[in-house]
Amino acid sequence: ADHATAAGHSWFPGPPPPMYSCTLTPELVAKAREELQEKPEWRLRDEHPTLRTRLDDAFLLRFLRARKFDYDRALQLLLNYHAGRKAWPEVFQDLKPSTVKHVLDLGFLTILPRPDPNGRYILFLQPGKWRPNDYPFVDNVRAIYLTLEKLIQPEETQVNGIVILADYTGVGMSQASNPGPSLAKKVVSILQYVLHGSDLRSLQRNIPPSVLPEDYGGTAGRLDMSAWSRLLLDCEEEFIVEFCQPDPLEGVVLPDSMLFEGGQAGGKDEDAFRGLRSQLYYCY
Repeated sequence: ADHATAAGHSWFPGPPPPMYSCTLTPELVAKAREELQEKPEWRLRDEHPTLRTRLDDAFLLRFLRARKFDYDRALQLLLNYHAGRKAWPEVFQDLKPSTVKHVLDLGFLTILPRPDPNGRYILFLQPGKWRPNDYPFVDNVRAIYLTLEKLIQPEETQVNGIVILADYTGVGMSQASNPGPSLAKKVVSILQYVLHGSDLRSLQRNIPPSVLPEDYGGTAGRLDMSAWSRLLLDCEEEFIVEFCQPDPLEGVVLPDSMLFEGGQAGGKDEDAFRGLRSQLYYCY
């Protein structure tokens, strides 16, 4: 079901249907071909590998596009995706919007309603609103991940990418030091920033005023922190299906070389994932 549209959130695209059908405009098809080496000749396959991951085209295309249709690197990314969920239970266990409602209510993050001229949605963060006594910092990471997971669903985002805008007003030493080096390193690995300081003119050279809220010198109305919160909370069931089910890697032993270094595993480990690599091939 198109949860976003069905719930009245027509400003943000819903997820692709279970039976994949390309939703890209002709212009984005051309952009995907040029920038991602993507071709529109998709073929379906019913073979399922040992890894109990999703095999629908809409899901696998995320990884193919992220690695510009390099099949081995796309497989590597898919394995890392599941391995990261297994290795970071404090983020991914019981991950659903209702468990981070307090983060959304605080106004820690939102999505601006208008994409930029390049078709990229803008994730807006206000870390200064959080205080260490409010709740654990990892809850912020959970809210960010749910937001990124929702953002990546539309094919337009997979081709165009996203923009992250962070307002560090009010961030002090207590916030900056609280996550700890290990957690901070993981967060930085997810998010990358271009810093503008307090110069709104510098910001507006990257994000035009027509997209920015009035609070940041734009013309897109007052900043509304509640619209994205409502959209995520209305997708509760969708995230329960995605993140509150048995671990796809449960009982599967993956060598470090396959997970993190892109090396070739041998023997039964290679056999176990040959089918999944083949599934990626047949998406192309």
